[in-house]
Amino acid sequence: MTFQRQRLSFVLAAAAAAVVLTAAPAMAQGAYPSKSVLLIVPTAAGGTTDLSGRMAAQALAPVLGQSVVVDNKGGGNGAIAANLVKRADADGYTLLMQYSGYHVISPHLVKAKSWEQGDFVPVANVLSAPQIIVVRADLPVKTLAELVSYAKADPGKLNYASSGNGSLQHVTGAMLEQQAGAKMVHVPYKGTGPALQDLLGGQVDLTFGTAPPFMPHVQSGKLRVLAVTGKQRLPSLPTVPTTAEAGYAGVNATSWFAIFAPKATPQPVIDKLTADIKKVVEDPAFKKKAEEQGARADYMNPQQLGAMVKTEYANWAQVVKSSKIEAE
Repeated sequence: MTFQRQRLSFVLAAAAAAVVLTAAPAMAQGAYPSKSVLLIVPTAAGGTTDLSGRMAAQALAPVLGQSVVVDNKGGGNGAIAANLVKRADADGYTLLMQYSGYHVISPHLVKAKSWEQGDFVPVANVLSAPQIIVVRADLPVKTLAELVSYAKADPGKLNYASSGNGSLQHVTGAMLEQQAGAKMVHVPYKGTGPALQDLLGGQVDLTFGTAPPFMPHVQSGKLRVLAVTGKQRLPSLPTVPTTAEAGYAGVNATSWFAIFAPKATPQPVIDKLTADIKKVVEDPAFKKKAEEQGARADYMNPQQLGAMVKTEYANWAQVVKSSKIEAE
């Protein structure tokens, strides 16, 4: 074989190899998902973050064509779950069902951070929901004004539960204390589920949280809702006034529940996931189920979600500072 023929053979072989190498990732990305997807939830079972994850997983599975497995990893104000996802392979098979309080509030309270905003990429927002102020049924108050009077009459007697120090429930409670000039005792839990159980059991007096996990107990008469912290009343609780209507307009807090992936997750995977989540969240049946639970189906694409995270991260920094909330 002449030198020219050898050179031509080498060039052709190299070109063929390059085609194979560039085609392999494309084929792998095109096959996504080829196995089940793990959706890690940063709270115990029973709260709205858990409900959001399970609603999304159930509806998303048939669209993706693969099962979506929910795994609850509560604790550390979301840090346990966040670090699991942070360290996972960036291939779209391990995702985080994140709660806004953990994502944009808790970081302002932790001195030694184990994760950063940049460790994740936004995929899509799924649900949004205002907080409600809910008390045990045997507490002798029926309005927010009566709750404030009760708290002022005996400072420190009332205790309120939250899903953890620095959670949106905690901050909402602090905002009410600040605006009402009342003092209550904060009792943090590892998620809304455990907090709800102790509220039902009478170990705590009240809590602040999104409506879904509380609705069955409100309807049964075991719990009483005093106010909604959003700008509008909830369709599922039409007779319950907003905090603004009750005289405390500054107590305004809405949670959001969104899906994130580890940084460096391939863009085609993110595009596939957010497009499929959009189909799920905008489905009328999903919207109806969310509304019945006291939440709102609220799709945001990666760019919109990323912009909201940036804005809320800065805004909540000011709230935490002015409320003088510190890590416990």
